[in-house]
Amino acid sequence: MSDLSAVIATWNGWEFLAACLDSLDRDVRGPGEISLQTIVVDNGSEDGTPARLAEHYPWVECVALPVNVGFAAGVNAGLGRARGRHIALLNNDTVVGPGALEACVAHLDAHADVGVVGPQLLGTDGRKQNSVHNEPSLVGEIVPNWLLQTLWPRRHPSKRQVYAAPVEVEAVLGACLVVRGEVVREIGPLPEAYFFFLEETDWCRAIRAAGWGVWHLPDVTVTHLHGATSKKRDPARTRIEYHRSLYRFFRKNRSPAALGALVGVRVVKSILHVVVGLPGALVSRKGRERWRARWRVLAWHLAGLPEGWGMAPARRDG
Repeated sequence: MSDLSAVIATWNGWEFLAACLDSLDRDVRGPGEISLQTIVVDNGSEDGTPARLAEHYPWVECVALPVNVGFAAGVNAGLGRARGRHIALLNNDTVVGPGALEACVAHLDAHADVGVVGPQLLGTDGRKQNSVHNEPSLVGEIVPNWLLQTLWPRRHPSKRQVYAAPVEVEAVLGACLVVRGEVVREIGPLPEAYFFFLEETDWCRAIRAAGWGVWHLPDVTVTHLHGATSKKRDPARTRIEYHRSLYRFFRKNRSPAALGALVGVRVVKSILHVVVGLPGALVSRKGRERWRARWRVLAWHLAGLPEGWGMAPARRDG
């Protein structure tokens, strides 16, 4: 049994994946402070990822799936092969620096009641990214995040806050989180009803409900290119998929009335985004692209939230 299993799901992102694996080889396998098993799940890529892995990274275990089954299901295919005491979920567009994963493992080893830890994510410019978040709520839909974070910083943590020590949170981002192997065996894998977005939030909710702590480690940093493999490729479908996951989270964890109110609020927001963005669409290509993505989200709502408009293939909602 290794100390840590790193599970990385990828889809047509070889250039990012290679940088991620290079960092693991250089800064985790190289020093050898912890033993590492690395598993890459290829979600039906068309860029030759499995063959490239075999050629350039023979120490990586590859799970090659025939189609893109989504982030949660892809990660779960890797979780089934994980042999580590702890398991790191990594986006393929992350770069792990010296000591980062070792610090996560050490924190879990030192705190038996902690089930999940997440580091501080940084952009390539060194600026902090949002690394923790609260569960979606109607209050959060109506009140701006910056106001909630200013008035109730403990309840609503953010990258603007400076933490002197690890802090317990509702959820950490799935771009990089380290979970205790025992927790996965007890709670089960990621909820596969989510194709992309909020699967880790729902998972953290279940982990906390079982009595385990979810903690953010502010002094541990990992570089994250932040959406390089989804938002920039197809912003309209990405926005729709986020809405689909948001509604699924409410359907599962909130009341029908709350779900109905959420959809209503989001429709109003979509209309406002389309109207406000129209002037920009008339003067620049970037403005037109942004407006088209916002119009696509509104059209999806007006069409009755049909399957197949987002990133996921058409299927029954659940």
